[in-house]
Amino acid sequence: MFEGHGLDLSQTPDHPTIDELRSRQLKIANVVENDSLLIIVNNPESIRSADVEYPYRASSDMLYFVGWSKPDAVFCISNRGGEMKSLLFIPPRDTLKETWTGLRIGLDEATNQFPIDRAESIEDITDILASELEKSTNVYHQRGLSDIVDRVVDDALLETSRMRQRTGFGPANLCDPRPVIAELRLMKSETEIALMRHSCRIGSAAHIESMQQAFSGMAEYQIQAVIEGCFIHNGSQWSYPSIVGGGDNATILHYNENNSPVNDGELVLIDAGCEIAGYASDITRTWPINGKFTEAQAILYQLVLDSQMAAISMCKPGATFDDPHNAAKKVLAQGLLDLGIISGPTLEEAMSSEQLGTYFMHRTSHWIGLDVHDVGVYAPDDTPRILESGMVLTIEPGLYFGAWRPDVDIDEKWAGIGIRIEDDVLITENGCDVLSDDCPKTIADLESIIGSAA
Repeated sequence: MFEGHGLDLSQTPDHPTIDELRSRQLKIANVVENDSLLIIVNNPESIRSADVEYPYRASSDMLYFVGWSKPDAVFCISNRGGEMKSLLFIPPRDTLKETWTGLRIGLDEATNQFPIDRAESIEDITDILASELEKSTNVYHQRGLSDIVDRVVDDALLETSRMRQRTGFGPANLCDPRPVIAELRLMKSETEIALMRHSCRIGSAAHIESMQQAFSGMAEYQIQAVIEGCFIHNGSQWSYPSIVGGGDNATILHYNENNSPVNDGELVLIDAGCEIAGYASDITRTWPINGKFTEAQAILYQLVLDSQMAAISMCKPGATFDDPHNAAKKVLAQGLLDLGIISGPTLEEAMSSEQLGTYFMHRTSHWIGLDVHDVGVYAPDDTPRILESGMVLTIEPGLYFGAWRPDVDIDEKWAGIGIRIEDDVLITENGCDVLSDDCPKTIADLESIIGSAA
């Protein structure tokens, strides 16, 4: 179990180097105005219940610029007179606390091991950050993550409004850093692509393992355990809570109970991905729990697969972000017209939200990277974005015929069928590269694998 199925999962690619992290800091420093201070607050810890916390996951921006994955940290980049300086606030060494929760990285170690010029104790942030703000005209800060940082920034802005006319010092403008950071993160480096490819390999191995272990009557949570066990076994963790929906549950887009049996003759839809060093995969496969598609299931499955292949063919430089979605819609709408499920009468009318949208109600793509739904504007100036080499997006068309739905009369032979097929696609100079291509998806390949180890 978890042997990788011929995929090389033994060597995790290198994480971003200090030089690469430094280059990202320089890029953002050159984008923001002179005399600016950029503040990045790490995600706060979150209580699950009583004194039990959720597993911690650092801010993607903190990972992107620093590679720091521990809580209670604040990162600052200053750009003054064309010179960039970086500062990281972290918890100081504390023997008592470390006895309970693990060793901390000290201030000197942090300066030596991470791409920062200076490390300070988070306990001293009020005075030090106030001093940094006093020397800055513009402050880039996302509010709501730290009451302390918000208060220091607010106090500096208030003081500036009183004193700036006399002294000329202090922050005059509060700016949202997210748009400028998003533009940098949208284009993936070779290091990032290698990590995402490895994440996709692990995700593919997990999906294959679930197919091989499948049997009729298997519980959704048992399939989830196989998949997430494979993630952990190979040094990763889930990038989002796994969706495992059998039968009619597969027609619920974000189904998350995962507590029902998958009965003989039903399809199971698995939307599950993992992350390595924060970089995500997002893969969906749909297949029959007993290893054999029924005629109706096969017809709809092949239609979705054809629409996905049409969408992937539009993933290339110069195409727009909407082109893959429109290609998938055309194939799906024509297929449903041919089956008599929607009425048209024209293809354009069949593609409408009132017709195709009854059974395919979501977009075909989203960006993916350090976040599953990664940052980046889809339609700058209300115009679909032009795809460029280095962008990574999902391609995930689907069809959903929920028998539970009171708003639509569904023919019995289609009722309870939910299908989605999703891959992660890198735009290259000459076209695209399907990073998750190791995961089987043709009817023949699926039927040859399902239940082979059960």
